[in-house]
Amino acid sequence: MSESAASPSTAGKWLKAISVYTRPRVLIVMLLGFSAGLPLALTTSTLQAWLTQSGIDIKTIGLLSLVGLPYTFKFFWAPLVDALHVPLLTGWLGRRRGWLVLTQLLLIAAIALLGFADPKTSIYFVSVAALLVAAASATQDIVIDAFRVESLEQEEQAAGIASYILAYRVALLLSGAGALLLVSYLEANGTAQLTAWKISYIAAAICIVVGLVAAFLAKEPESDTKNASAGESPIARVYATAYSAFSEFLSRKFAVIILVFVLLFKFCDAFAGVLTVSFVLKIGFSLATYAAIVKGVGFAAAVIGGLAGGALARSYSLTTCLWIAALVQMLSNLMFSWLAWTGPDLSVLTATIIVENFTSNAANVIFVAYLSALCGVRAHTATQFALLSAIAAVGRTVLAAGGGYVADATGWFWFFIVTALSAIPSILLLWWLQRRGHFAALEAEKK
Repeated sequence: MSESAASPSTAGKWLKAISVYTRPRVLIVMLLGFSAGLPLALTTSTLQAWLTQSGIDIKTIGLLSLVGLPYTFKFFWAPLVDALHVPLLTGWLGRRRGWLVLTQLLLIAAIALLGFADPKTSIYFVSVAALLVAAASATQDIVIDAFRVESLEQEEQAAGIASYILAYRVALLLSGAGALLLVSYLEANGTAQLTAWKISYIAAAICIVVGLVAAFLAKEPESDTKNASAGESPIARVYATAYSAFSEFLSRKFAVIILVFVLLFKFCDAFAGVLTVSFVLKIGFSLATYAAIVKGVGFAAAVIGGLAGGALARSYSLTTCLWIAALVQMLSNLMFSWLAWTGPDLSVLTATIIVENFTSNAANVIFVAYLSALCGVRAHTATQFALLSAIAAVGRTVLAAGGGYVADATGWFWFFIVTALSAIPSILLLWWLQRRGHFAALEAEKK
């Protein structure tokens, strides 16, 4: 009798857990995740492939990771997003949705502009256009992160993060492997290389419409901002928002150590990622082969990895999840060393892409859950989350910019060994913070 009673109870728990993913708020966040993920590959992996195919040297390709600097410095203008209204749009849609629509319109224009660039004739124009895409994308991230945290109930946060990252990965697949396959198809059918890339980028710009649809369908989240601030001048609101958000965070115990940990945690993944596409193409694989593997088993691994990360975040402590994420990221980089050692072996490339997509997505879900837990005051959600995610982006931009020089000096095999070893400082900080109860305190605050 106890077994029959337990079975419906277990089934009910599973149904309840699954039903969270079908709630309108979670679905809106998922669509916004697609809009957030689409621009990133266009200024990283897809741009890497375009530059490599255009004959740009690996040192320059590595340095072009600096176009991602807006992701690093976005916390400087996050208070503007928290405090200021968008003329016309805010009155019509509300503060968060008004900013969403504005940034998405800017993204469409910037991505199309990048599509009209030519790396062979003006790498500087490419750099400026890519910088504009990154700036619009970083601003959109500020708004979406705040919207996600503010609009979802506490019990929806894990599902919202998992759905967001799943859609984010789908968008990365579309603007990454999808864009490469489209270019390969167009070239195979007689389209000039430059025209093929132009069509691919314009198609990506059109896909941002998904985010616009989500913004119009969404409901404006409630804000904890005091009504009294509405009468203040815009400059006063920006100053008050920035000061309150930053001072609140920096007053916390171990604040500086936490920021260093956030900076280093994803560095090993970003250090390798700045050159992985160029690496695969330079050792002998074609655009079509790489894109086909990423589209197939790579996407499946990313989906499963995202779900696994969400399941871990719901089932285990934050500390345990972060340890798992830290270790699997190292494994992913060592897989690329194996590929460098074997050469253009299709089975090894497939295994490497599976491991990289699974571990990266699982680690991202866990890391975003940690960053969300650090944002304690809803009135400053956008500013604080922007600060944290911007610091995390330093690894992908400033610290990883010299990757081309390291790869040129060491060779591909040792380059990826070095990137794996670069995870050690973050692991030491993880141990240090765990010993001092940081993660346990965060979990206690959420209960």
